[in-house]
Amino acid sequence: MKKFSIPDIRLMWSDDPRFIDQFKRNGFSTIFTPYSKFPKTWRDISYWKCDSFNENTFNDVIRSHGEDLIENVFLQDVFEHPTTGKISLCYRITYRSMDRNITDIEVNFIQNKICQVLENDYNLQIRS
Repeated sequence: MKKFSIPDIRLMWSDDPRFIDQFKRNGFSTIFTPYSKFPKTWRDISYWKCDSFNENTFNDVIRSHGEDLIENVFLQDVFEHPTTGKISLCYRITYRSMDRNITDIEVNFIQNKICQVLENDYNLQIRS
């Protein structure tokens, strides 16, 4: 346990994928990285794709307004409108705090702030 910096022996019997996956990747050279014991929540943001806006900018906006509560961002779905040919991207944002439960009010506030920045600063059309 000392070799891996595992703080509690009970974790050795954990079936939590966040624990197991750390040791599957690197085996015996792994140092344990603590993870949150609090529940996660997620929200989706969908917008019509624009040639002048890229995924890196999208991720930068999310990270800069996430207040250290964003755990993961990934592309959930790509939709092409059958008549217009416009493409919509849907990203799933996972929120979780390391030290407390987060409320829907907090998450909704951050999510709305991100949408406002995307609409006002980058002229993206957010889908409802």
